[in-house]
Amino acid sequence: MKPMKFLLSINYIIWLIVSALFFAVGEFLSKKFALNPKLIYVILILTTYSIGTLAWLPAILQKNSLSIAGTIWSVLSLFATVLIGVLIFGEKLSVLGIIGVIMAVIAIILLSIG
Repeated sequence: MKPMKFLLSINYIIWLIVSALFFAVGEFLSKKFALNPKLIYVILILTTYSIGTLAWLPAILQKNSLSIAGTIWSVLSLFATVLIGVLIFGEKLSVLGIIGVIMAVIAIILLSIG
């Protein structure tokens, strides 16, 4: 099987999850860099964001709907980033923040219906 055919055989949701996870790791590393600036963090941040971007490409080739794929990716990335902030760095999530996350999920549903 050719590499591109193999990549496109994997469901686009899997690619969006992989991409969002790499971006969440990039966010984690960015926070670590903000707390303790070191060159290694910059290298790791650039690497993880690059891999996250590459993982996004097969998803967009499959789905071919930027609005839906982009919204799903944004919400996945949002969930991962919020969880990292709350669970690892002890950040607080306000009621307004929780409402924002719920509204993001509603946005996916509304875009998918249309």
